[in-house]
Amino acid sequence: MKKIGLFPGSFDPFTKGHEAVVKKALPLFDEIIIGIGVNQQKTYLFNIEKRIKHIESLFSEYDNVRVLTYNKLTVDFCADIHANYIIRGLRDSKDFEYEKSIAHMNVEISTIETIFFLTDQQYSAINASIVREIFKNNGSITKFVTNSSLLV
Repeated sequence: MKKIGLFPGSFDPFTKGHEAVVKKALPLFDEIIIGIGVNQQKTYLFNIEKRIKHIESLFSEYDNVRVLTYNKLTVDFCADIHANYIIRGLRDSKDFEYEKSIAHMNVEISTIETIFFLTDQQYSAINASIVREIFKNNGSITKFVTNSSLLV
């Protein structure tokens, strides 16, 4: 059976921390799908087309990485794409506690397991919300987002 991992998120923007998590996960999976969750009630800083193009540019050399969007429960999307696992990155103990609760709930409503990867120490302070604030206030986000020029 093919091992497919889903790395879900809004990725507004997709940071160097996100990028590092995918690269850590690559050796463990036959395919990784980066799933951009779309919530019609949420306002995003970067539009969906730019986020897709940006992420695809980061993994263009990898045939086993795809970018898809979805608008449903993550475990339901996993079923649609035949993903066996959810991939999550952890920066600190707060992330762990939050993600652990979601992982337990996902197992209760499906058979999808979550695999956690520790964020590289150099990226542990990167937070997409803070990156958005820097960008909104005309600051440079190049230290936090690879190929950030594709988002503008």
